[in-house]
Amino acid sequence: MRTFWLIILLGGVLVQGQAQHIISGMITDHRNRPIPGANIGIENSYDGATSGQDGFFSFPLSENPASTLKDSITIQITAAGYAPWSRTFHPRGDSTRLDVILHKAVNELETVIITAGSFVASDEKRGAELTAMDIVSTAGADGDITGAFKTLPGTQQVGESGGLFVRGGTGKETQQFIDGMIVNNPYFSDVPDLAQRNRFNPFLFKGTVFSSGGYSALYGQGLSGALILESVDLPEQSSAFLGITSVGADAGYEHLSENKKASISGTYGYVNLQPYYSVVPQDRDFEAGPEAHNVDLNFRVKTSETGMLKFYGNFSTSRIGLRDTDLDSVLLRHQFDLDNRYLYTNLNYREYLNDDWKILAGASYSTNDNDINRALLNQQGQPVTLSRPPFDTKNFTAGNRSDLTQGRLVVERFLSGQNSLRFGGEYLYGREENRFRTHEESLDGTFDDHFKALFAEVDVYLGTRLAARLGARFEHSSLLDKSNIAPRASLAYQFPNKDQLSAAYGIYFQKPEPEYLFGNPAPQYARASHYILNYQKVSDYRIFRVEAFYKEYDRLVKTAPAYSAQGSGEARGIELFWRDRGTIPNLDYWLSYSYLDTERDYLNYPHSLQPEFATPHTASLVVKKTVPSLQTTFGATYSFATGRPYYHIHENDEGHPVLSDRGKTINYNSLGIGISHLTSLFKSDFSVIVLGVNNVLGSRQVYGYNYSYDGSRKSAITPPAERFFFLGLFMSFGVDRTDDFIDSTL
Repeated sequence: MRTFWLIILLGGVLVQGQAQHIISGMITDHRNRPIPGANIGIENSYDGATSGQDGFFSFPLSENPASTLKDSITIQITAAGYAPWSRTFHPRGDSTRLDVILHKAVNELETVIITAGSFVASDEKRGAELTAMDIVSTAGADGDITGAFKTLPGTQQVGESGGLFVRGGTGKETQQFIDGMIVNNPYFSDVPDLAQRNRFNPFLFKGTVFSSGGYSALYGQGLSGALILESVDLPEQSSAFLGITSVGADAGYEHLSENKKASISGTYGYVNLQPYYSVVPQDRDFEAGPEAHNVDLNFRVKTSETGMLKFYGNFSTSRIGLRDTDLDSVLLRHQFDLDNRYLYTNLNYREYLNDDWKILAGASYSTNDNDINRALLNQQGQPVTLSRPPFDTKNFTAGNRSDLTQGRLVVERFLSGQNSLRFGGEYLYGREENRFRTHEESLDGTFDDHFKALFAEVDVYLGTRLAARLGARFEHSSLLDKSNIAPRASLAYQFPNKDQLSAAYGIYFQKPEPEYLFGNPAPQYARASHYILNYQKVSDYRIFRVEAFYKEYDRLVKTAPAYSAQGSGEARGIELFWRDRGTIPNLDYWLSYSYLDTERDYLNYPHSLQPEFATPHTASLVVKKTVPSLQTTFGATYSFATGRPYYHIHENDEGHPVLSDRGKTINYNSLGIGISHLTSLFKSDFSVIVLGVNNVLGSRQVYGYNYSYDGSRKSAITPPAERFFFLGLFMSFGVDRTDDFIDSTL
């Protein structure tokens, strides 16, 4: 009897084995490099798989092709940044081998990916992606990650402060991540009325994704958006580079081991605008700097066929000193000096345990230390001390140090078809120190926070045209002594013509900024609820996207009449994006428009007001025209925004805020141009000369107004100069980056 059942069982296994047809293969690019994470699926079926780190995939067909040899199947392959691949064939025998080469996609917006058009409900596909070459070649961006993303829908043209201001949120409400790890202080330290650049070199990252809302449960502590950077892997070969610009220079070397399984690299950059300011006069009196030294170090080790260990470290120092007229006296000036020291390190490891499991683990540490000196000066430039208000608070030294340590683990389980589950957790230990000294008093403050989070999300295909992503985060802060649960959900439906309609909902929490935690007796998480509806139409050479959103803010910080978490706000709007790469040969352009209706009652606002950083209408037009015979790309970026509100708010005798003056700035207009020319200099393998001019027409730009203590005088906040000129030569030795340049501009 046992033998009988064993024969039956083995017979069933054999029948089942005969019933399965295995489809397998490799996914690579035109340079024979593996493409991990590509989605492989059978049209009108749940069958499919995702390529591994080595580009390999394999999956069985759920039905026996031997019984349907007259029937054909269509296999479809998609990967972010590459053109979709499709093939119809008749299965034969037990298996089919498909080795597929994917090519760079013109409809994937290698310059700007708003949506990938593939059938998913992820925030990565709703986000906007830029390559490093795109960032440095976009006119008006000055090679700054944030500057390039300001040409996309949802962002505001804020020129007096650093950060991305997204859909009614402040610049501090868009968080930045490197390989999944949150980055503290990603911008150079704040300077009054001057926007600060992102600290990181875009060429250190292979992908830069910006989500303006509704982002994944794997990330948190950002009320408005997420800027997600993924560091590069192993290089193809050893190389060196040198860059010389009108504001500084940088150089680096990257060494690849003989077995091509490990690399180490280092770069050094120096920026000093004083020589530039001596040629191009500024409206601000820069007594020192801006000057910065920047060092990047990284190593990468391939631990197995599918495993990778990466380290990235950044160290920088910067200083700036400037003088300006004091609004409270025509005879006095004030001086501001800032010295900054910054360190960021990130160690991460990824591995495919088998065909079904993948892990991502990481640890990071950062520290940011500022020394600030503020002083009143007389006409001879000598320090002056006065005891009457408001001058009694204008002479001081201050500083703050911010330390953050993080550990993170993400586990991914690949389920049947293209379904998958991700879950994990993270721990962050943060410490903040504040220092403040005057001639009369000394104030110091320190606090620590142990922050813990658990998260999980699942990608589910509910049918051949319906996909969903469901997730949630649990967070706890020891400093706030509070926990929260943040659900997230996305749903996408694909029409037969491949157009896609998607919706997203999520709740997002964020701790108050450190400066408010020192004075707030009962801090709470700020909260934002996102509701998003998106429609996109994608063809081979064009993309159209329209997105509507609504955001509700709760528990924002109020500083007057007393510290509390009673602030609130709303934001609603609609955004349009159009891009065309096919109508005119070698011409690429995109147009973005955002409408924003938002109000906030926060900080010292007496009631709900349109925030000073927000305006209803913003638009950008970016154009790139390449002339192959000249090996030159001509670019232009025009940005427009309607006037922003400005307010003078002071406290009455009872300590309540009073609005005594208000208005709108003039409209914002800026035309930037850029020229990139390929050449070969000093025996380099790749050279490009870049020329850029911001606000070439010299349009007057006003970001707001500063007021005197009694409100009787006000001064416009403007850029330091009408125009900014940039000239740079970038050379690569050992690697020809011409293909990368052409891919990003043609």
